[in-house]
Amino acid sequence: MRIFIAFEGLCESFDISSENTVKDVKLMVKDYFHVPLSEDKQGRRYLELTYAGAVLKDSWILADMGISVSCTIKCVVKEEDKPIFYVYNAVTHEKVPIIGKIFLLGSKVSQLKTLVTLKCGFPNSIYCLRTPEGREMYDCNTLSNYQLDIGTTLHLDVWDGWKEFLTGCILGNKPKVQHYLSKEEPVLKYQKRVALYMAAFFGHLQLLTWLLKQGVKPTEAVGVHPYREWCHENNNPDVTKCPVHAAAEAGQLMMLKAFVNYNVLCLECQDSAGRTPLQLCIQHRHKDCVLYLVTKMWSVVSCPNFSLPMKIYFKLKMWLLQAQNGIHAMKRRNQASVFRTRVGDIVFVDGFTKPKMTSRGFISATVNGAGSRGCKLPNLNNQVQHGQGDCHLTVSKGYLKRTNVELPPVIDANKNANAVRLQRKKNTRRKNLHSSNEENMDQNMCLARVPLPPISVLRPAYYYSIPNAKFLLNSSLESFSEHSGRSPRENAIYCLAITSAFKEKPWLQQLGIARNLAKKSIHKSVY
Repeated sequence: MRIFIAFEGLCESFDISSENTVKDVKLMVKDYFHVPLSEDKQGRRYLELTYAGAVLKDSWILADMGISVSCTIKCVVKEEDKPIFYVYNAVTHEKVPIIGKIFLLGSKVSQLKTLVTLKCGFPNSIYCLRTPEGREMYDCNTLSNYQLDIGTTLHLDVWDGWKEFLTGCILGNKPKVQHYLSKEEPVLKYQKRVALYMAAFFGHLQLLTWLLKQGVKPTEAVGVHPYREWCHENNNPDVTKCPVHAAAEAGQLMMLKAFVNYNVLCLECQDSAGRTPLQLCIQHRHKDCVLYLVTKMWSVVSCPNFSLPMKIYFKLKMWLLQAQNGIHAMKRRNQASVFRTRVGDIVFVDGFTKPKMTSRGFISATVNGAGSRGCKLPNLNNQVQHGQGDCHLTVSKGYLKRTNVELPPVIDANKNANAVRLQRKKNTRRKNLHSSNEENMDQNMCLARVPLPPISVLRPAYYYSIPNAKFLLNSSLESFSEHSGRSPRENAIYCLAITSAFKEKPWLQQLGIARNLAKKSIHKSVY
């Protein structure tokens, strides 16, 4: 059959067979138009065919997709940059690609962490990066010092005991965030700043409102962990970012509105590079946020007897804040010096102390922390000793008060062993069921997209007329499920999900294409 290929303003005809795949057509187009294609570590240049609004995959057969005589297929050349690095997030268990140029390999680790922060939404000071061998990467070093290749997978680790807390921040789960807050006052304040930063990045308004009521300011920098305050000379410049900057970089319009309504000085808050939220929105091309911030910047503040432009209102507000800070500074000079870190506080220094960023859970970190501090023994004066001869038994008075001690009932050994066997069988069944559910997760995702009618009890006519037809039908369906890994119903859902990408075709035509695909897949697996 003859089809037409539209490529760069030209429309040429090609004679193909009904069994040709999309990959075969791409080779014809490449040879006819002399298109240079390439693929290496840095990226690839490839052809993409689209028909009826859907991108055609290389393994598809054109006839199965409903492509008939005189159909027109669009062809474009696309260039794709491959990720320089992959970062495995220990909190979300996701593999995040980091796109960049080859020159990134010669930059510092701090620049790489800036790109990672924009991808995952974590403040710079709550995580560290490690090489595949487990070596911690410090901000002051360059990536070439660690001998990394293109496509290397790095590991992102957070503070021990913070995984559950950060998971609550990502999901916007306020009760979970409240439950896993630290009991130490300096760490608690730091965690609240981190939670506000992540709520602004991910757009969780409820969590953001609660944190603002707790006194966390959107113009206050996240800073560093209190254990690392003595290492401020080596801090990454991004630790001075505020929650309002996170909302601007992520394009969260509702968060920006909430911050500006809370404090209008958010419009003039600058990061380490001197960029305001408006400049960050322009840099990241968030059009709606730019329009809102520009409107606010050029608005007028109405007072009872007069009105002021926003620029002048900013200067008056800043002048008042500086005057208040000056009065507080004068009071502090008259008093004794107050340090944020005191004698006995924990201090972490890179390369000298034991690392505390290993992404351990809250329970394991708490148990290990309690074990390191030691266990307090009871007082010997509050105990009573009873013994005979040289053997002494130490029993506390509190234990002696409990006169009625109930022992567990005696259970037959054979019955107990049978119960253990039954419990093990149940556990193995649950594990097998869980593993099978994970394998079919991608196939079941199509269920919400493509609804099907309930399973019908009607059988085809030959089901009752042909002898042993029931046995043949059941055996063929079983063999299909064994070879494809999907039941016939799941296979129908899968085919409908594929054909739903042809948005320019009516639904009945999409259904016809899905039937052809299902028929071909059953034919190949059974016969």
